[in-house]
Formats: sequence, structure tokens, C-alpha cells
Amino acid sequence: MSLLAAVLLLPLIGVFLILFVPSWNGKLARSIALTISVLTFLLSLLLWIQFDSSSGQFQFVSSFALTHHLPPSGEYTTLQFVMGVDGISLFFVILTTFLIPVCILAGWTTIRTSMKEYCIAFLVLEALLIGAFSVLDLLLFYVFFESVLIPMFLIIGVWGSRERKIRAAYQFFLYTLVGSLLMLLAILLIYCQTGTTDLHILYATPFSKTREILLWLAFFASFAVKVPMLPVHIWLPEAHVEAPTAGSVILAGILLKLGTYGFLRFSIPLFPDASIFFTPLVETLSILAIIYSSLTTLRQVDLKKIIAYSSVAHMNFVTLGLFALNPHGIEGAIFLMLAHGLVSPALFLLIGFLYDRHKTRLLRYYGGCARSMPLFAIMFLVFTMANISLPGTANFVGEFLVLVGAFRSNTLVATLAASTMVLGGAYALWLCNRLLYGISKPYYLSAFADLSRREFFILVPFLFGVLVMGLAPDIFLDVMRCSVANVLQR
Repeated sequence: MSLLAAVLLLPLIGVFLILFVPSWNGKLARSIALTISVLTFLLSLLLWIQFDSSSGQFQFVSSFALTHHLPPSGEYTTLQFVMGVDGISLFFVILTTFLIPVCILAGWTTIRTSMKEYCIAFLVLEALLIGAFSVLDLLLFYVFFESVLIPMFLIIGVWGSRERKIRAAYQFFLYTLVGSLLMLLAILLIYCQTGTTDLHILYATPFSKTREILLWLAFFASFAVKVPMLPVHIWLPEAHVEAPTAGSVILAGILLKLGTYGFLRFSIPLFPDASIFFTPLVETLSILAIIYSSLTTLRQVDLKKIIAYSSVAHMNFVTLGLFALNPHGIEGAIFLMLAHGLVSPALFLLIGFLYDRHKTRLLRYYGGCARSMPLFAIMFLVFTMANISLPGTANFVGEFLVLVGAFRSNTLVATLAASTMVLGGAYALWLCNRLLYGISKPYYLSAFADLSRREFFILVPFLFGVLVMGLAPDIFLDVMRCSVANVLQR
């Protein structure tokens, strides 16, 4: 068994152990879940340590043959379960294993019902996400890609915070499911033409121009919903607002990356001519989303919606970098995905900590938090500055590389995209001003408690990651460089 297979199976072992825990013993269930998830994270770090960054090929490859007997004809059919990681998918696996322990800790005291099921949902979600980022078969990717919806649907619908959580869960489920049905049809068409869904074979298989365009559109319909791009972004703010804090953390941190990862792993290398043909479409939708979501953020009064709409802007900045179709743009897009996977969850955690104290996320009820919660104010200010790409933070490196790549591809598009720096600064600084400064609300001032020790130490790894990525980006860029070059050569 390879190291990658062990990383995938360890969360499932945790699920098996928790199944034997009595439902009333939530403390034991969460302790097992936290222990298993931390061990999975440490094991995933070994992938990085042992990874050969001088190679752009898939490493830690594991293959399992599943043979099925067909009764009418008496024939046997074999399905190959092949998994491996390259310099692109490696960091998404590590990001997944890092965020799951955070999700367990985020619900440590706030989840008071069905703790056992809560832990199982997150461990199953972890295994499915690792599978989605490491599987090297198109059909099996679809299985993992869609299976992620089930535990996330339960997390929003069962442990959500308000009465509209059921509606938000169904909206999230249906938007992403319907978008993915076209991708399933495209995969079946690819199988009928080539007789395989193995990525290694498909990368070397040419398609006719017309078929390539149709297949690209089918994949685009699925990935665009997941990003999300305009006009299929409606589900995201609603899902964030209704989800528990841990649900928002995993949704913003890693689930949104499935769409952009899909573009990079499948759409661009499998259908290169169609990707070039549809680049103007993607650029137009990305620019509209960046400007629209930034302006919409200025009008929001719910703290979670402000961060949710800013996530739409950042993820469409990523698509802009991907479809620059040059090394700077793609490396910047991957780096920005990883940076957003740290900054946005940290902001959602801070808002969750605030909600746990006062059960409201409406901005008008807050003010002057810097006086009564100085530690909270420092953390919120630092991550807000990272969110608007202050030099020295992770987002700055990602956005700078994306803009360099976009300028080399299309100067006008890059100039319009740069408007996000002004708009992002406007809504972020205005939020900080209203939340942290100004006149304190007298009936809240005495009740406010600053960050607890648990809350502070949850945020410290995020702070460390954001600063390391911002000050020493080559640690990450050197690993992904060869794999990005391979994608562009295909």
C-alpha cells in the first residue's frame, strides 16, 4: 500500500471506529475524530517531504483492479482504481487534511446534538475529497466529485444555524448536481469513443474539433457551478449563511477548489483547442463576477455574506489565471487557491466565534470590538489585510502572478481585473471600520469575551501559513512548476 492510499483510508478507519461509539458519548467520538484527522494531516505532510519536485509526473501511484462478471455474455470487465498526485494535486490533499481537524475543533463546544454523526460526516467528506484530488480515472473522479455533495448536504441541513438551512441545503445540492449531469454524459461519450476513462490514455487521445467543443461545454457546466461563476453563484452565499462555522470553513477552503481544479486537471489538458476557443467567454464571465460580487459585497449587512461574496470574486480571479494559459497565470491561480483556502476559512472562523457569543451576524449590532476584544480585532484585521492582498501575505503573491499572466494574455482583461484591488479594499476596510471601531454598543460591551485559548490556537496555523506563503512562495511554486509545464505541453 502506498502512502497516498494510507492517507485516503485513514479517515475511513476513523469512521469505522466511531461507529462503535455510543450516541450519547459525543466526547469520545470527537476525540477519535480529532486524533484520526490530525494523524491523516501528519501523514499527508510525508507526501510533501517525499515528493520529487524535479518531476512533473504523478507520484505515489496506487492501482487496484476491480473485476466484474457479466452474466449474459459470461465476460469479465475490469475497472482500474488508479490514484496518484503531482505538484498540483499534492497541496490540495494537504489543504484538505489540514482543514478537517479545524472543522472538528470549530464544533467542539458549539455542536450539542448528534456529535457522533457530525464527526462521521466530516471524516467521510475528507476521504471523498482526497479521492477527488488524487484519482486518475475520469469516471471515478465524477463519483468522488458528486459524492462530496452528500455529507455536505447533511452538514448544512442538520447542523445549520437558522430556519432556512433546509432550503439552503437543497439549493446547494440541486445546483451542483444538475450542473454535473452534463459532465456525466460527456464522460460516457468519451468512453464510447476511446473505450477507457484512464487519464494517462486520454491525455494522448485527440478529439475532433466539434466533439472537443461539445465536451468542453459539458465539463464547463459542471465546474462553473462549483467555482461558482456568474450567473450560477446564487447557491454559495445562501449555503454559507445557513451552514455551521465548520461547514463554511470546508466549503470556502476546499469545496470551491474542486471546480477550478477540474478546469486545470481535465478541461485544459483534455480539450486544449476548445480551451483556447472559449477563453474570451471565461474571461468575460470572470471579469463580470469579480466586479459584480465586489460591488454586491458593499451592500451586504450579514457578516458571512460579505466573506461569501468576496470568495466569489477571488475564485473568479483564479479562473482568469487558469485561462491565461501560460505558466505565470496557472501557477498564480494554484497559489491563490491555496491562499484563499487559508484566509477565507480563517475569516469564517472569526465570524463564527463572534456568532457563538451573540447569535447574530447582522453588522449593525456590532461596533467597537477592538476595545473589548483586542485579540479578536488583531486577528480579524490581519486576515482582512491578507484577503485584500497586502504585500507579504499569501494572496498578494497569487494575485500578482495571475495579473502577470493575464497581462501577457490580454492587457484589457488584466486591467479590468486589477479593479478588484480597489473594490476589495473598499468593502474590506469599510467592514473593519464598522465592526472593530466606532462607538461600542453598550449592551454588548460588558458581555463580550475575547478569543479563548482554543479559538486562538485554531487561528495560529492559518496565520503561520499565510505569512510563510507570502514571504517564501518558492517553497510551493518550485513543487508545482514541473506539473504546470506538463499541463501546458499536453
